[in-house]
Amino acid sequence: MSSSVAPPAQPTALYGGTGGRRVTVRDIAAAKQRHEKWPMLTAYDALTARVFDEAGIPVLLVGDSAAMVVYGYDSTIPVTVDDLIPLTAAVVRGSKRAMVVADLPFGSYQTGVSEALTSATRFMKETGAHAIKLEGGRRVLPQVEALVAAGIPVMGHLGLTPQSVNAFGGYRVQGRGESGEELIADAKALEAAGAFSVVLECVPGELAARVTSSLSIPTIGIGAGNATDAQVLVWQDMAGLTPHTAKFVKKFADVNGVLGDAARAYADEVVGGGYPAAEHSYK
Repeated sequence: MSSSVAPPAQPTALYGGTGGRRVTVRDIAAAKQRHEKWPMLTAYDALTARVFDEAGIPVLLVGDSAAMVVYGYDSTIPVTVDDLIPLTAAVVRGSKRAMVVADLPFGSYQTGVSEALTSATRFMKETGAHAIKLEGGRRVLPQVEALVAAGIPVMGHLGLTPQSVNAFGGYRVQGRGESGEELIADAKALEAAGAFSVVLECVPGELAARVTSSLSIPTIGIGAGNATDAQVLVWQDMAGLTPHTAKFVKKFADVNGVLGDAARAYADEVVGGGYPAAEHSYK
């Protein structure tokens, strides 16, 4: 007897996949089950968001790292919700397939559930973001639980949490020794609270591997070895635009050199009278 039921659709790879819809938390979870690794990048404007989206990057993070790479501060602490909302909206408008995750900046969720809900709701309503990210483990579980209950997907962040850099005494590797067990407990608590993924920043690779194998949600590494389910980098670091970077950063291009060469070539033609030429002028 023939059946009219269509065969199940084959899963679409996260990186480089195609489709007429956005990547969702269900896609992220399915990739974990397939043992599929995937990349995440930061983005802060529509043009770079379009480039990364068309390159197949499945998740774009509008990070509080904008404090440094966009606004010129020396840490993530000063950036505000009002600073990040227009950047996040631009990334959403510039992309079509990627899930866009908005970073909750320092001071926008730490005091409690009400503040976290207010901040996250602004990002979801005013920018069209598809998820939010916040830093911390068991100390922010009430916020995570409340956001998830409100229908807001939450990405956690453990290890070196830059918003707590002053408490850490600088940018240092986290999770060595006994503190590694605390980090594992935090990761499990975030999963139990409903987080759909967790970033592990600047932790030993062996610890990140243990966390990854102990969770059913994906881990996203940054300076955490290669055993995590995904990797994330600040795009300016990845592309060689940032002059000084951490040990874990690999530069995949020399955008700093390309832009410098372009600026000098433009300036030379302006000074020499070669630009604008006839083909660049109106009649």
